[in-house]
Amino acid sequence: MSPFMGEVIGTMILIILGCGVCAGASLKKAYSNSPGWVVIALAWGLAVTMAVFAVGGISGAHINPAVTIALAVNGTFDWADVPAYILAQMLGAIIGAALVFCHYLPHWKATDDPGTKLGIFSTGPAIKSTYANLFSEVFGTFVLILGLMFIGANQFTQGLTPIVVGLLIVAIGMSLGGTTGYAINPARDLGPRIAHFLLPIPGKGDSNWGYAWIPVVGPIIGGAFGAVFYQAVFQGEFTTVFWVLGAVVVGILGMAYTTGKDAYVEKDSAKRSA
Repeated sequence: MSPFMGEVIGTMILIILGCGVCAGASLKKAYSNSPGWVVIALAWGLAVTMAVFAVGGISGAHINPAVTIALAVNGTFDWADVPAYILAQMLGAIIGAALVFCHYLPHWKATDDPGTKLGIFSTGPAIKSTYANLFSEVFGTFVLILGLMFIGANQFTQGLTPIVVGLLIVAIGMSLGGTTGYAINPARDLGPRIAHFLLPIPGKGDSNWGYAWIPVVGPIIGGAFGAVFYQAVFQGEFTTVFWVLGAVVVGILGMAYTTGKDAYVEKDSAKRSA
């Protein structure tokens, strides 16, 4: 199997099991309806574990454009291979989401809320605040890449690494996922969002394209900064990219503080006025 197909299949596995648990937790008349956030976070972690077991030896199991770009930024992955990997990840994500749609086919009509249906495929903010939401995705992916670098710097018993990577995803989901649903992966959000747009889902509503750039741009910035941060702080290799991305992240944090601190208050006041 080629690395391209490895990324297609690995990302497809990720989305089948990840969006699958979201579907089971959200769709009416599913036996698994409303299990809680812990179950969802655990399932996404196990989804990553299974994907890494499946294709780690074939493609490296990036299954995430932010990971691919981060590895290219720190010089451990060839930039020439980045477009093919990202294309494979997007294809795998779309296919995986389409299969989840087919699996739960009778349940879409039984569920009325369009927002619930969209939430099965893609992420969204608990409180809408552009820069705060963007920072959440930047920071979550920064932690992801930094964690992957820590894992890579240690030796584990053969076969244990995918489990440790999955536990990292669980920890991020439980600790940082409550703000935006922790996409931390452009393909994980954009691929299923495209599937949501294309599939004949009954009563699905719109695909919220106005928000869609945040779980794409945020993870790319956060992942790239995580890679150069590790190089700078743990390996003593300070680069121009480190300083540029550091300035971008600080700017986003500043805007998040300025515009996000009163987001809930303003939203609540608007509701009372209405």
